[in-house]
Amino acid sequence: MNSTKTLRRHALAIFKAALAAAAPADAVTRRLQSLDISRFRNIYVLGAGKAGASMALAAERVLGRRITAGFVNVKYGHLAKLRRIELNECGHPVPDAAGVAGAARIAALAESAGPNDLVICLISGGASALLPLPAAPVTLEEKQAVTRLLLACGANIHEINAIRKHISSIKGGQLARLAAPATVESLLLSDVIGDDLDVIGSGPTAPDASTFAQAAAILRRYHLQDRIPAAVRDRIEAGIAGTVAETPKPDDPLFKRVRNTVIGSNRLALDSAAKKAKELGYRTLILSSTIGGETRDVARMHAAIAREIAATGHPVKPPAALISGGETTVTIKGEGKGGRNQEFALAAAIDLAGQPNTVVLSAGTDGTDGPTDAAGAIADGDTLARNPEAARYLAGNDSYNYFEPLSDLIITGPTNTNVADVRILLIK
Repeated sequence: MNSTKTLRRHALAIFKAALAAAAPADAVTRRLQSLDISRFRNIYVLGAGKAGASMALAAERVLGRRITAGFVNVKYGHLAKLRRIELNECGHPVPDAAGVAGAARIAALAESAGPNDLVICLISGGASALLPLPAAPVTLEEKQAVTRLLLACGANIHEINAIRKHISSIKGGQLARLAAPATVESLLLSDVIGDDLDVIGSGPTAPDASTFAQAAAILRRYHLQDRIPAAVRDRIEAGIAGTVAETPKPDDPLFKRVRNTVIGSNRLALDSAAKKAKELGYRTLILSSTIGGETRDVARMHAAIAREIAATGHPVKPPAALISGGETTVTIKGEGKGGRNQEFALAAAIDLAGQPNTVVLSAGTDGTDGPTDAAGAIADGDTLARNPEAARYLAGNDSYNYFEPLSDLIITGPTNTNVADVRILLIK
């Protein structure tokens, strides 16, 4: 087979194949070309997400002058040259004032749509933070505080979104409610485990399965009920009491004119990665596209499987490629710099120390990992020999500063897509 250097090159090639499969433009084009738009008077293109620019560009190419107006919230720096759809840069993962202004504009356009109009919603990963329209009396600052608390305590994306939907005026099917009685066609690029419609982007056009009571239970689970702002606590309590309207549920008649379609997902990216790995000569095993949990624990599980493969040839004989996806969580205890993918690579590197001809790569398909400019990191069995202080960096959640001097960060820049994370282990 090949050296560790070749394994590293192969891991990067496999990740690039996953990114190519996650590009949303072709999927948006195919879906919109299948629509009969002649029966609609006005067409509005609305949306939010890290892939918003590329999705909007595809929509413009198909619909052209038929677009009456368009407005999409995107993360800072995630832009494209458009003519008819306005892109609004705003904050992610913590929402900001620009996001609120953009979400208000999106809500207003949706509300202006009539019964003979079509509202196309382009939703991709990051839309939850990029569609911040706090429900009175909750303020943006209070919503930011709740977001920070949830991110820091290790809550998963389903739990975070359940809270977001119940302190929002636009999430949890409420954008569809604003657009009624117009026809709504939502194209979703999924970055969540299971591709649940009500979780992708906090489900702005999907029926909401979560309730105010469940939101309160999540806050209790993480002991946050006394740490959240009073306005947030008061709104959730009012919702439980029935003095604030619930988000629309599956039996709401407004959804008869709403269609939500998943056009891209983590599984499709993993399938493409597996195909590339096979072309490079690896026996390939996709573990799962739905892996969640604490990042360090998941990393050690992957490392244990890699060691088993090297020692016994089970569950797949070398040369082997283990591929998995999903989105893990990090419980922040240190003050370092990093993200879940960099932390995954670091934790796996510790358990694989001294293991010859083994490479691990973990990266986000959106090109960003936590509050850093890296998508993730790559490591091998010799990584700790180059810096034996890995455990100290891991304890401080400082994976970025561990990998940066080693030139082992994966930096792609904005990819204009987002279908969660891809993890690759290659074993000679």
